[in-house]
Amino acid sequence: MDYNFREIEKKWQKRWVEQKTYQVTEDESKKKFYVLNMFPYPSGAGLHVGHPLGYIASDIYARYKRLQGFNVLNPMGYDAYGLPAEQYAIQTGQHPAITTVNNINRYREQLDKIGFSFDWNREIRTCDPEYYQWTQWAFIRMFNSFYCNDEKKAMPIGELVKAFEANGSQDLNVACSEELHFTADEWKQMGEKEQQEVLMNYRIAYLGNTMVNWCPALGTVLANDEVVDGVSERGGHPVIQKVMRQWCLRVSAYAQRLLDGLDGIDWTDS
Repeated sequence: MDYNFREIEKKWQKRWVEQKTYQVTEDESKKKFYVLNMFPYPSGAGLHVGHPLGYIASDIYARYKRLQGFNVLNPMGYDAYGLPAEQYAIQTGQHPAITTVNNINRYREQLDKIGFSFDWNREIRTCDPEYYQWTQWAFIRMFNSFYCNDEKKAMPIGELVKAFEANGSQDLNVACSEELHFTADEWKQMGEKEQQEVLMNYRIAYLGNTMVNWCPALGTVLANDEVVDGVSERGGHPVIQKVMRQWCLRVSAYAQRLLDGLDGIDWTDS
């Protein structure tokens, strides 16, 4: 008797959807377990073999933990912003919003055919305003904050303005790009533009001049791992190093706090 996988798979996958087999709800009676895959870039016309290679392994583990009685959250999403999606749109001559949605629909179809136990109610698309509004929110919070070395935490930029108005830059112990020296009177005599330039020296999210990998053909800055032997990994275009003014994060200011925070996370050393 032949194993008619097409009919069998179709039947059970339909049942899983109808009965919401993999939908997760909060259940205080069970231990929680979180399985998180690396989200794919929907920048091609379908999955490549590297996607299911990892997803199958994590799906096996998710099913194993469910059988052990855990309440397992196993979501899937799409890393749908940035250069890969943009370049695919350019190559195909279509708007990124069209190609990205079409690619996501194709990826979803293929993922469902494989039969993964994802909770699609928890799907995330990084190109969705409902998602990226939070990255914008975080950026604004960092822009409106400075890092106080005494308190070892970020504080509102308004507190720094009050310190400038009272004592200028005297006795400050805060993270900055360069040491500035001015009195309270000198601060008050500055125009709005000059004051904002001074504050930029202290903001956690700030504009700065840094050396970057610039790809003229792609019209964007590339990370080091996107450059191979002097050309872009995507497209093979020449990449040059140049100084550009761009947004930076003052990560070094709170690096130790990030490291110390690892002690409170249940995470492997690797």
